[in-house]
Amino acid sequence: MSTDKKRRTIRELLMTSDGALSVLVVLLGFLCGTILIVIVGRNPAGMYKAILQVLTGYNLDRNRFYIRYVGEWLAQSMPFILCGLSMGFAARCGLFNIGGEGQYVVGLTVAQFVAILGPQIPGVHWFAALLLAVLAGAFWGAIVGFLKAKYQVSEVVATIMLNYIALYASRILVMRIPGTNTYRTPSFPETALLRSSVLEKLTGGSMLNLGIIFVFLAVLVYWFIMEKTRTGFALRATGFNKEAARASGIPVIRSIILSMAIAGAFAGLAGGIVALGSFRFGRVLAGNDGYGFAGIAVALVGNSTAFGTMLSGLLFGMLASAQPLMESNRIPKEITFIIQGLVVVFIAVRTGIRIFIRYSQRKKVVQEVVDHE
Repeated sequence: MSTDKKRRTIRELLMTSDGALSVLVVLLGFLCGTILIVIVGRNPAGMYKAILQVLTGYNLDRNRFYIRYVGEWLAQSMPFILCGLSMGFAARCGLFNIGGEGQYVVGLTVAQFVAILGPQIPGVHWFAALLLAVLAGAFWGAIVGFLKAKYQVSEVVATIMLNYIALYASRILVMRIPGTNTYRTPSFPETALLRSSVLEKLTGGSMLNLGIIFVFLAVLVYWFIMEKTRTGFALRATGFNKEAARASGIPVIRSIILSMAIAGAFAGLAGGIVALGSFRFGRVLAGNDGYGFAGIAVALVGNSTAFGTMLSGLLFGMLASAQPLMESNRIPKEITFIIQGLVVVFIAVRTGIRIFIRYSQRKKVVQEVVDHE
């Protein structure tokens, strides 16, 4: 094969659709994880048995179905998906939202306060808690957007600092709730919980709750705003080139603030769903849950698209749900973190290679022009 033909083949492979490449890097991550399991002297079949049980509920050793594991997988995936949407939405608008964790904490904290102090009206109570959690997350994100748009403050620095403020402000405020100790608040009233007897029955008593409905709605909202509205076009145009967007009449300051507010709303919703769906009491956070930071990886793997991020969130939720099952099969649970890390590394390598190829092509064109002159 000639050198030019080889170069064309490599270029075509690297320009394959982002979705196909994401699938490839995930497979590479699992391949490396399998090799590591063999190196430490374990049988990799234990990992795949655990994954099969999470995805289908089928226990290969006992030849029985336990549908509860499927419900737990979906419940575990919800905050990953929403925090991935938070990061992805900002990325599509040219911003790097490392503040998903802080926005998540703010949403969680507000939801806990409304759960304990809000009106105990069935249906209204938990909905009001979720709505205010979304608004709180949006407000926390909008602060960063305002600082970025008005004063050119780096969103990376601003979000990192606001993460700490959110965490410690949450601890201070929640511990002031009457009856709260250093670990938890009094129990939530039943009207504040996202429990669904129908979903629990369908999934064998799992933690799957009404939050799953809002997750699917969030994915659709993300897709609709980004792909089908003028607002989404304005946000994306601002991300591509602020000066060109401004020259086209797009309100750049408003677009930056709005993009961070919407990104924060997704993370705030994640906090509200975790607060009311995974626990029956409010928590005094000793540290970050990590969903906001994991959302960065979820968005990268999902290429910051609505449905890609949803699938990526399901992948990360599956790995998290499989950890205890892997341990029961004598597989170190740390393998799941290694796989996640490797997937992100491969995504980064793919991006780097593409940038290098584009740079090389541009340099070649410039050189040809110079030689021609």
